Amino acid sequence: MSKTLKRPVVGIRPGCYIPNRLEERRTRNRILRQERRRKPDKPDDFVTYEDSDSEEETPSQQNEVLSTSYNFVDYIKSRESDLREQRSIDPAHASRHILTHDMFKETPISLGNINKVFCSQWLSNRQVVFGTKCNKLMVYDVNMRRVDAIPTLPNSHGASPDTQSGIHACQINPSHSLLATGARHSADIAIYRLPTLDPLCIGENAHRDWVFDMCWLDDQFLVTGSRDTKLALWRVNEDLMEFPEAKDGEEEQDVPTYAHISPISVKECRGAQKIRAVCFNQEYRELALLSLNGYMHLFNAETFSQKLSRKLPNCQENVCIACQPNGLYAVGCRSYTLLLDPRTLQAVKKIASRYSGCGIRSASFQGNILTIGTGLGMLMFYDIRAGKYLESCINSSRTVVLKASRGYVAQFPDEEIDGFQQMKYMPAIYTHCYDRSGTRLFTAGGPLPATLIGNYAGIWQ
Repeated sequence: MSKTLKRPVVGIRPGCYIPNRLEERRTRNRILRQERRRKPDKPDDFVTYEDSDSEEETPSQQNEVLSTSYNFVDYIKSRESDLREQRSIDPAHASRHILTHDMFKETPISLGNINKVFCSQWLSNRQVVFGTKCNKLMVYDVNMRRVDAIPTLPNSHGASPDTQSGIHACQINPSHSLLATGARHSADIAIYRLPTLDPLCIGENAHRDWVFDMCWLDDQFLVTGSRDTKLALWRVNEDLMEFPEAKDGEEEQDVPTYAHISPISVKECRGAQKIRAVCFNQEYRELALLSLNGYMHLFNAETFSQKLSRKLPNCQENVCIACQPNGLYAVGCRSYTLLLDPRTLQAVKKIASRYSGCGIRSASFQGNILTIGTGLGMLMFYDIRAGKYLESCINSSRTVVLKASRGYVAQFPDEEIDGFQQMKYMPAIYTHCYDRSGTRLFTAGGPLPATLIGNYAGIWQ
């Protein structure tokens, strides 16, 4: 969980410098190597190897191991005392421990008659923002258990009802100073200041159809993808914006003003039909796009030019994409999740779903754990390093699965719809997100059939 390279306070060696630790380390590594060398009945398609597989360690490596404390208490003391020691912590360790020890408990959130939650982000350790199909931008306070509405921003042309199709994306910039999301017109974007959520500007004149996804390249530059197969690049810089002056008799704090901006570049994604998902691969400095015709497209993030397109193998209903910090892509399909090599877009692993026909609706990386939200109200967790679903430490015969509560449904006819019956109804998890500590998880969504109106939201902690 933590590593602290200790410096001695008294003497020449720190307190953790115990030679027996080397022999224990060698024994543990030898057992792991023997376990890996066993030929399984079905070998994995994708295997990773650690540096600890080497037989011998140099004296300098041994000295570093003995001087390193893996005790979390030492990490806290070193941080509190601001000691000049090298220390690091794995943020995904807490999530893995809580999941494998069955410690996550759901707290359902009542949202009233809101229709389907499509996107979400943690604003702070107590607030979650999410957008809905009924074009509402909401903030949930975890401590107060209260939901507040944030006014959506109209554009300068006015939004007609046929252009309001919901808020499908919301993203926070790296410095956590700006929130980008959909506007009242579903083809526009709105930018809010954080943490106050005051409106800053609205982006327009880029798309003719719904904005399905967006991602920040840095604190200023934002990319949006739309159903009109276009990709737009925006620059959000308050110093370059022109704000309207307040009218006579109006105080500035009573009527918030915001600027109107246009994109600095709009590109047609060749070979795409309706851009469904967008993500930024920081390791390779490229944009990855997912289109509904089963193609994956790569754009150079620095030149904003299209590099290549590749047809995904037998990929149906591909609606979500996630990128690991080292560049690995995960694409959610109808009945499995694809892991793609970022250099060639070759499929290196096909992760079959444990439940047939569930549909992968959301995906995200938390360290080496791939979290998968399904259309049957279940969250599954895949361990990238181990090459298998995360196993429970409480019951070794089962994998870790979180099952959502039923949520709320406003319309449910007596007849069967698309194979869903009232007794078997479970909400689709369209969005999920971890907080900064990785110890809390927000999940939300609603009924999978388009004809049903309802919602689901819950906090796992």
